[in-house]
Amino acid sequence: MPTPRINEAYENLTHFLTITVVEWIDIFTKREYFEAIAESLKFCRENKGLLLYEYVIMTNHLHLIVRAKEGFKLSQIISDFKKYTAREICKLLATDNRRYILNLLKNSFSKKEGYQNQLWQRENYAEPMTSGKFLDEKITYIYNNPVKKGFVAKSEDWLYSSARNRILGDHSILRVDDLEG
Repeated sequence: MPTPRINEAYENLTHFLTITVVEWIDIFTKREYFEAIAESLKFCRENKGLLLYEYVIMTNHLHLIVRAKEGFKLSQIISDFKKYTAREICKLLATDNRRYILNLLKNSFSKKEGYQNQLWQRENYAEPMTSGKFLDEKITYIYNNPVKKGFVAKSEDWLYSSARNRILGDHSILRVDDLEG
């Protein structure tokens, strides 16, 4: 059953995660926004114990299939990722003179008290991988997300998706880890 948070009992399992911008605002509409997300995922993968198996970065959310390496907590990695990317994206929005979006974030109904801007919804959609069939369904879902939205004709054409890694062997945006088993 899906949970809004990573259940501590399932912390060591591979998870399908959806991380969504508050109010579903289309913020990631320029290359530098996508790159900020990709760079942070890369940092988490290389320095924080994140195993990144599949991903897609859309204009207002991202889907990940991930797990934490032994000795790391997935919930902490994702929390750090969200905090860092919120700061970086808000800096980009200010530099880009997208004050109307900053204003939307500032006035978001889901804003956490004490925060100036709330980029991400507080809760994540987190589902532990319980079977190979379920994993295959989520991989297909990730690959087809940009196609379904009409952004590209083929999943591997979306620049910010692991479909490029798996289908084209293109690791120029992010490297992904091999799924075990």
